[in-house]
Amino acid sequence: MMHSTLRSTSLAAVLAMCVSLAHGAGFVLTSPSIKPGSMLTEVQVFNGFGCTGKNVSPALKWSGAPKDTKSFAVTVYDPDAPTGSGWWHWVVYNIPATAVELPEGAGLPDGKQLPAGSVQGRTDFGAPGFGGACPPKGDKPHRYVFTVYALKTDKLDIPPDGTAALVGYMINANKLAAATFTAKYGRAK
Repeated sequence: MMHSTLRSTSLAAVLAMCVSLAHGAGFVLTSPSIKPGSMLTEVQVFNGFGCTGKNVSPALKWSGAPKDTKSFAVTVYDPDAPTGSGWWHWVVYNIPATAVELPEGAGLPDGKQLPAGSVQGRTDFGAPGFGGACPPKGDKPHRYVFTVYALKTDKLDIPPDGTAALVGYMINANKLAAATFTAKYGRAK
């Protein structure tokens, strides 16, 4: 009897894990501005630090979020930045559960093009808002990871001066599912 109970408990745990994984399986992030695996254009390149791009956040669209989603968060992260910890280019949270996209240019520091209630966290450029690609000259092309997170809470309670790492911690503590794609950008010597 004990083996049967143990086996039933183990089977239930495995089934719960499979349902949890499948729950976010249809969650997809796309962009009409950027194709996965492509090179970013000057439109998404930072204007500063030696770069002369337009610094415009791309349009992002998502679908298939889990039914229990109460809000979304979006991040753009460069794991190849020579910092030892990568570089946060954009952090947006408290996006309402009714939202399914962010328009091109939504990452302006004033946040006026974001859905009502959305908050932009401080990036590694030191301020809120989208900060485009700007890897060091001569580096191999860096990867820029665009991610939307479906969250189980309607609001992340983060202080206005909270770091991107703190926002990332709170996102992961409340994550139901994530959808992502990666693009690249490099600068010649």
